[in-house]
Amino acid sequence: MIRKAVIPAAGFGTRFLPASKSQPKEMLPIVDTPVIQYVVEEAVASGITDILMVIGKGKRAIEEHFDRNFELEAELEEKGKQGELEEIRRISDLADVHFVWQKELNGLGDAIACARHHVGSEPFAVLLGDTLIESDEPVTRQLVRAFNTYRESIVALEAVDPDKVGRYGVIAGREAAPSIYLVDDFVEKPEAGEAPSNLAIAGRYVLVPEIFDYIARTPRGKNNEVQLTDAMRLMSRTRAMYGLRFDGTRYDIGNKLDFIKTNLCYALARDDLGAELRAFLRELVQSSSA
Repeated sequence: MIRKAVIPAAGFGTRFLPASKSQPKEMLPIVDTPVIQYVVEEAVASGITDILMVIGKGKRAIEEHFDRNFELEAELEEKGKQGELEEIRRISDLADVHFVWQKELNGLGDAIACARHHVGSEPFAVLLGDTLIESDEPVTRQLVRAFNTYRESIVALEAVDPDKVGRYGVIAGREAAPSIYLVDDFVEKPEAGEAPSNLAIAGRYVLVPEIFDYIARTPRGKNNEVQLTDAMRLMSRTRAMYGLRFDGTRYDIGNKLDFIKTNLCYALARDDLGAELRAFLRELVQSSSA
């Protein structure tokens, strides 16, 4: 059983400057909900309520978001805004959220290493905060179920355009069961012509605790950082590792254009916004093509 999740959230978010100068990129809203809340809700929907966030300088707003705000609650109660009051109380009750600081930004592998004492000797999930995945069954839950079968580390996989493989870590492997791949190798952000496949790691993992030992042995790689993909590659040489090609749609919000696209997709799916937004977009397209 997977009881704990780690959410790395320490990066500066320089692609979103100037917006991310004074607020964490993880707190940027998709419509009206911070990105990181969606990620926490996926973990909770997967049966995980013990969550460790790895944060850095300027991330206090994340802590405050998941804590109680008694002054705001009193204000909402006084004004009779019961719906809003229930929603903000629900946020603080979602999970037991803990925080640890990544003192230097040395890569994703180093961020995961900060969770070692909290995780202990248990397998754990990792959910990246710049990736949202819409699916009938939460992708993390899909991974947990597969982990319970194979009892080895497993990552979420998505087939991507071969021209875009350089943005991701990708795998080499073979299908061991429907949608399940036995991984032979991991490659971090390969050149398009050198990628072993177009199956990209999609920001969700379930890892065995031994990964911490492999991270400690992993030299700096791309961008002179300790890469989690490199640590998994090292581990795959001595024990089995798997990938799950999941059912769902991934939204990468790590850049401005995809962030805007994600906001549109989420807004169009809402009952209170979808119809009017769809009509506006039609008008916009018609006027721009006239």
